[in-house]
Amino acid sequence: MSVTPNFRTLDLNLLRVFDQVMAERNLTRAARNLAMTQPAVSNALNRLREGLGDRLVTRSGYGVEPTPRALALWPAIADALRQLESAITPGDFQASTATNTFTLAMADATAAMLMPGLVEILERDAPGVSMRTVPLTTRDPRRLLDEGQIDVAVGFFPAVLADLTAQAQAGSIPAFDHQRLYEGEYVCVMRKDHPLASGPMTLKRYLSARHMLVSFSGRPFGFMDEALASLNETRRVVLTVNQFFTAGRVVVNSDLLTVLPRHFVEATGRADQFALRELPFEVAPVHVDALWIRRMGQRSDHAWLRVALDAAAKEAFS
Repeated sequence: MSVTPNFRTLDLNLLRVFDQVMAERNLTRAARNLAMTQPAVSNALNRLREGLGDRLVTRSGYGVEPTPRALALWPAIADALRQLESAITPGDFQASTATNTFTLAMADATAAMLMPGLVEILERDAPGVSMRTVPLTTRDPRRLLDEGQIDVAVGFFPAVLADLTAQAQAGSIPAFDHQRLYEGEYVCVMRKDHPLASGPMTLKRYLSARHMLVSFSGRPFGFMDEALASLNETRRVVLTVNQFFTAGRVVVNSDLLTVLPRHFVEATGRADQFALRELPFEVAPVHVDALWIRRMGQRSDHAWLRVALDAAAKEAFS
């Protein structure tokens, strides 16, 4: 028998539980976010099911899968809760007196561009705030964000963004959000007196060289190799390092070629020792995004951090 929901008798606290379950797709994580036990979350979900006359979620693997009714309800409920939270605690983060510590994950090339601007903002606007940067060791930092190890990840996350877009197109609200900070491109870099520094950089010459790969995870296959694979070509990678600064230092003292973000070349302090060449094959541009978990998005301290990151990026590329 169908149930007609009665808003007047509905316990609105249950909607907070529903929101977290939908965001996490996992009862244990939802319970942790709400400072509740998992049985209490399950009980609240059962009460909401009875009130709305729908199962809302079903078990799926290690988590839960929402029903069509839950997917239809969630956007309106999530927006209403965020608006209410903002109205109750408007601007409770005061940068001038705050003592927060934010943890950011990013590559050294990204930090070289953003940290000078962020330090300027801290010194001017938030003298009590601290920031920690940790190495970005993965192209999918969602687990680090989900576990609260970092507040924001900054980097090139094409597969993650494609997945979030697919989720949104399927009608669900992704558990993560992102913001474009800047765009760039990769260039081939070698020492100035390298044998390939004179003459055009053809694909044949590029493939004949020995290469160094910058890989945050240590995986010996990068974006250049993916692009070459689409052409049924491979290159000889003889060294893999996990920092762009290290790559720059090695290049000026060897016959290895590497690939660096163009905007980072000046930041190495060795630009006058490099020869730069356009890559002889098509590679997608570098889109550097800030990525964070959606449930943090409405917090005023987190909003301030994202504004600061955006301002630092604009300063770096102005």
